[in-house]
Order: sequence, then C-alpha cells, then structure tokens
Amino acid sequence: MRARTTLGAGVVVLAALVVGAVGFVVVLRLVLLDGVRTSAEAGLEQVSSRVESDGAGAVTDYEDVLVQVVGAGGSVLAHGEDADAPALSTADESRWSHDGERWLLVADDVDLPGGGEATLVYGVSLEQTDTAIRTAVVLLAGGVPVLVLVLGIVTWSVTGRSLRPVERMRTEVETIRAAQPHARVVVPDTGDEIARLATTMNAMLDRLDRSAAGQRQFVSDASHELRSPIASLRQHAEVAVAYPDRTDVAEFSDVVRSEAVRLQDLVTGLLELSRLDEGGTGVRRPVDLDDLALDAVARARAPGGGTGDRAIRVDGSGISAARVLGDERLLTGVVRNLVDNAVRHAASRVAVALVEQDGAAVLTVDDDGSGVPAAERDRVFERFVRLDEARSRDAGGAGLGLAIVRDAVRAHGGDATVADSPLGGARFVVCIALGG
Repeated sequence: MRARTTLGAGVVVLAALVVGAVGFVVVLRLVLLDGVRTSAEAGLEQVSSRVESDGAGAVTDYEDVLVQVVGAGGSVLAHGEDADAPALSTADESRWSHDGERWLLVADDVDLPGGGEATLVYGVSLEQTDTAIRTAVVLLAGGVPVLVLVLGIVTWSVTGRSLRPVERMRTEVETIRAAQPHARVVVPDTGDEIARLATTMNAMLDRLDRSAAGQRQFVSDASHELRSPIASLRQHAEVAVAYPDRTDVAEFSDVVRSEAVRLQDLVTGLLELSRLDEGGTGVRRPVDLDDLALDAVARARAPGGGTGDRAIRVDGSGISAARVLGDERLLTGVVRNLVDNAVRHAASRVAVALVEQDGAAVLTVDDDGSGVPAAERDRVFERFVRLDEARSRDAGGAGLGLAIVRDAVRAHGGDATVADSPLGGARFVVCIALGG
C-alpha cells in the first residue's frame, strides 16, 4: 500500500506538473511575443513618421533593429545598419537573418516626400525572448523531476508513519490467542481514522470474547444438565445388574422413561437454540397466532397437560384474532413454552390473552404464582437459568424454555418481556409485528 500510494501520487503529480509546465511555456511565449510585437509596432509608427517627413534616407542611422524602405518594384531604397539587401519578407512574423538570429517583422505602407509610395519594414530581435523561453524550459525540465522526487519521499514517509499504527495493530492482533481472551489493541491518541479503527477492533474483540465466553458457559451448563439424567440412568442400571432379584422392573422402566424424556427435552432445546444462533427462522408464512394460543390453552387443560395434581384453571377468553408472518414451528414453541411456564409456576390460575395493538400482535400470559423479582427480569431469559434453585428438576425444567422464547421472538423482529401480573404473579408479554 505504501508503494502504491507513493507511485500513484508521483504519477498524478508528474502528469499535472508536465501539463502545467507545457501550458506555462506556451503562455510565456505568447506573452513575450505580444510584448515584442507591441514594441515593433510602436517603432514602426515612429520610423514611418520620419520617413514621410524626411524621406527614405532617414532610416540609415538605425541600428540594433531591422529597418528597410522597399520600393514598388521590390528594390531596397534605404536600410538601417543591420538590414542590408535583399528586401525582407513579411509573409511570416519572423525570419532568420544571416547570423542565425530571429527577428519579428512588421510592415506598413508610407508616402515618400517627393511623391510615390513605398513599404517600410521594421524588425525587432527575438533573442531575449528566445533566451527567456529556453531558460524557463531548462528550469522546468530540472525542477519538475526534483519536485516529483521530493513529493515521493514525503509521501513515502507520511504513508509509512500513517500505516505504522496499523502494522502495530496487526501484530498485536496476531499475538492474541485463546489463552489471552482479554488482550486488546492499543488505541493511539491521534483521534483519527486509525484510532477509530483500533476502537472498533477492540469492540469486535469484546464481542468475540463475550461470544466465546457464552459458548463455553453454554457447553458447561449443557454438560452439567446432561450429567444428571445420565448419572441417574447409570445408577439405576448398575443397581439392577448388581441386584437383579431386588429390582422392580416397572419402577426401573419408569425411571428410564422419565430420564429419557428429560434427555429428549434437553437435547431438543439445545438443538432449537443452536438453530436460532445459526440463522434464526426458517421459511416465513402467514401464521394465525390465535390458533396457536388456543391450541396451547387446550393442551394445558387436557389431562397430563402440565397441571399435574394441581387444580390450575387456564383462561383463554382474552384471545382474539391476530396474524403474523413467521415460522409456525418456532411460534408454536414460543406459545407453548410460555403457557407451560405459567402453568408450572401458577398457584391456581393462568390467563392467556392476544390482541392487536399499534400494528403488532401482543401475546400476554399471566399467572398467580410468586412472580419474577424486578432484578431478575432480564436474567430469567438467559439459558439454563432457574431462579428458584430449590425446585426439583421435574418441576423447574432445564431452564431453556424462556431462552428459546426470547431468541425465537427476536428472530421474528419482536421482543419478549416480563412484568408484574394483575393476578399477582408474573406477566410475560410477546410483541410481534402483524403480517400476512
């Protein structure tokens, strides 16, 4: 980049200077020639006056200029000291004399005192003009390369100084390893684009660090959750092998079935979160959210629908029609997880409502349980979080349901929040833009 920048700047400046130099020489030549022509015309006018008053012989004492009085037949009637025969031609602005010097010629018709007409030719030397132009050409020919060279050196130096912090950042980033997750790039105090680049890079490293920490925590939590049912299965299997005569097959089957269901739910939740992390939703199509809500209410009311031995009344009278654009499978999981969570923590009542409000479908699930403390309302949506650690795993689940709810809703461009419920417990609210 340093070489390309220097080369590019040098080529552009060289082209500009060459064009400027050529233009300057052309303009200088025109200006100088115009000045010489003006001087020649002034001299011609003065000599014309003398010739018309004193005759052709008045021009014989002129030197350092070309002066001739040419008759009608082309013969030279009189001339100055530097203008001998033959007659000078004024077909061109200038001509070469015998000594190689260039002259600018002008001519005019004059009336001779004794009668008759003649042509007065007057010439001024172009030596000083040519010298000035040659001097300018030499100076420009030598000065342009020098200027380009100086510019190249300055550009090379400035570009190197500008890129030095970038190279330092590259080296620092290259040395960052997994064993140094908190290492960051030094931000220069220049306040320019390089400093902003370093700040942005540190922000990116922070996000990567948080993501890696989240993944490590996720793997740790998943391993911990998976260890319990696996250990339970192994324990009961080892007891059955060691004491086959004391093992109740029905009881052993119930344990295996319940732990298998727990493993299945956990693995299903992990796969769902993994899909959400990778790409969000699948194919989106119009989904009647009220149908999903009514189905979840009917499922919760059915025997074995999550109420267990408790008398939980699930009220779905507040559900009205609302259609959104989304992944039906994910939205089904959102509604079911919210209703199941409310049933799990309710004392006696759960209320599900769905309304259209401000261009969004607002799903509200209330329960009359213990609620969620204000300080824990963000944390409750994190993965593997169970606020009541004293609850049994069978009652509390693995702590993935609300995490799936939040990630799925956000994948649809909405949000999920929790607040106090009019029933006395928790109110979970999901907002998704209407569609379809």
